[in-house]
Amino acid sequence: MTTPAPTPAPQDQIAAQVAQLLAELTLAEKVEMMSGKGFFEALAQDDRVWGARPYRAGGGNERLGLSPLWFTDGPRGVTRGNSTCFPCTMARGATFDVDLEWRVGQVMGIEARAQGCNFSGAVCINLLRHPAWGRAQETYGEDPHHLGVMGAAMGTGIQAHNIIATVKHFALNSMENARFKVNVTADERALHEVYLPHFKHCLDAGIASVMTAYNKVNGEFCGQDRALLTDILRGEWGFTGFVHSDWVRGVHQVYGAAAGLDIENPEPLIFGEHLIAAVEAGTIEPAVIDRAVTRILTTQLTFAARQDPLPAYGPELIACEAHRALALEAAEKCAVLLENDGTLPLRAPHKVAVLGRLAALENTGDNGSSRVRAPYVVTALQGMRAALGDEAILHADESDLDAATAAAAAADVALVVVGYTAKEEGEYIMGDIALGADQKKVPGRPSLSPTPIGGDRDSLSLPADQVALIHAAAASGTPVVVAIVAGSAVLVEEWRAAANAILFSFYAGMEGGTALARLVLGAVNPSGKLPFTVARDAAHYPYFDRDADAITYDLWHGYTKLERDGVMPRYAFGHGLSYTRFTYAALTARAAPDGIAVQVAVTNAGDVAGAEVVQCYVGAPGIAAEQPKKLLRAFDRVELAPGETRIVRLHVPYDSLRWRDPAAHGWRLEDGVYRVVVGGASDAGLETGVRVSARG
Repeated sequence: MTTPAPTPAPQDQIAAQVAQLLAELTLAEKVEMMSGKGFFEALAQDDRVWGARPYRAGGGNERLGLSPLWFTDGPRGVTRGNSTCFPCTMARGATFDVDLEWRVGQVMGIEARAQGCNFSGAVCINLLRHPAWGRAQETYGEDPHHLGVMGAAMGTGIQAHNIIATVKHFALNSMENARFKVNVTADERALHEVYLPHFKHCLDAGIASVMTAYNKVNGEFCGQDRALLTDILRGEWGFTGFVHSDWVRGVHQVYGAAAGLDIENPEPLIFGEHLIAAVEAGTIEPAVIDRAVTRILTTQLTFAARQDPLPAYGPELIACEAHRALALEAAEKCAVLLENDGTLPLRAPHKVAVLGRLAALENTGDNGSSRVRAPYVVTALQGMRAALGDEAILHADESDLDAATAAAAAADVALVVVGYTAKEEGEYIMGDIALGADQKKVPGRPSLSPTPIGGDRDSLSLPADQVALIHAAAASGTPVVVAIVAGSAVLVEEWRAAANAILFSFYAGMEGGTALARLVLGAVNPSGKLPFTVARDAAHYPYFDRDADAITYDLWHGYTKLERDGVMPRYAFGHGLSYTRFTYAALTARAAPDGIAVQVAVTNAGDVAGAEVVQCYVGAPGIAAEQPKKLLRAFDRVELAPGETRIVRLHVPYDSLRWRDPAAHGWRLEDGVYRVVVGGASDAGLETGVRVSARG
């Protein structure tokens, strides 16, 4: 009896298919797969509207029937058509809700598929080093662990619907105006402990592609940096997917291909005929081209071989009722209650003064590459009117402070909406950086402007007229609730004493106004937690120069810097109040075989249901090398009914406690007693200790 030959594993079949395709492709066809194509022509045809169509971003061969990579951006929703607009990424970071982010990722995958795309740039996980960074709203926060967990949830959610996700921008991209020129210097510890671990977390979770950053790292542009793209990404981490550049100026020399860049986007400005010539001249090995094409094809064919979860991805799924409901859920969960003297929730108010220009403005965030043109946007003013009726709402703004004071005096409470727009923070749109977009003035399109739009903030404070508006409202004697719309930390020292409650509502997406009304009226209990630190003084943050040619990034920023310096924040990382009260008890931590096992009892001690984000911070002994006093190493969001107690278990892998030894170019686990702190914010909680041995 003859034993049948074993059926090849799917990956073996794909490898054989790739080898056959490589043999059939010419050098010119292979190099053509290593760049985008048609972007400039498409942009001109679309009147320079970003995202008007899918962009060809590499791959594809018509002769052999191979599909290109069709790209869409989307940190807060698919940037095509009239897609669902979610709260900005930073807002969703404030939810600390991994399941929610996974579901949001799925919606982005579904809506990308429904609009002809197979490649998504929605996963942005650059670390928030300083709140002035103009594109802070596109990432999740200042903590590497939190960034990795949330980014992995988003990316795997997108890929659940067989859209290839890319994680960006690799690496150390944390400033906007100078992004094309700045050289970021970081030593080995800062690089591996602070600025890279979240990328590894996402790639270990299965995200299939990486987008490089514009900036330099230690003297070399990221898109042609062998240390990043080959030594670390491939050699140390074992990444097997493909790497592509950011749009325009993402690579400067043809040797970027040999350094590990597989695709130049959006056009072959450096690759293309120059890369063919380099191969023919012998300065680039043919194996470099085959390696890149193998990565591209293997990734595409792997995704193409998977079964789709849905039977079809029709246009009726775009911004459908279920997706809009998810946008509302995210907006409700992201809001962070910073302060409250009992004014919130509002109890059956007869009149509410909704104050501020931003209250009546559709303001979902940046107008650059992350812009989503939702089918509608509910403003704060519309949300309050829908909840209470037109007759219950008074409106005035900072253009007439006397009218604002009068409106507040005639109301039971004043809701003052303050913060920023795409003019003050966001992607920097100016000159040829915008591909000439600033030369064409189009009414109603604020991102096309002869003057700079967006970019890094020049101040961490509110505009002076908004501060005056808050004080004008307070002068009426009516309680004042301030809602902050922004992408990262805003200093509050000059006006917080005038406010009875402060709510950080972020750029909250298409359902932001509905969510705000439900939050302040008590239909929803605020549960967001700050994904960044709000300082008392701008000087407490690291040095920041938005026009820098060079900058050094070290181990310290955010809560790690303030704790090292012995400085109290105004609001700590992880801070967020509720309409109920949570207590913690019975904390235990033990050294298990693969990490620290943590257990704590959390009780809702109030009379309304609520959600608490249980945060676990771990502090190393710090004897072998200086380390932060503590770092977030695990978290879990739990829903609790009034009076309910739940035992929460958290796991901290030993690998996450290692520090990078620059002498050995490797990781070390320090022996000793580790502090374990568990609570509802980084500055509060129960504490215990556990002894960890590097020898097991």
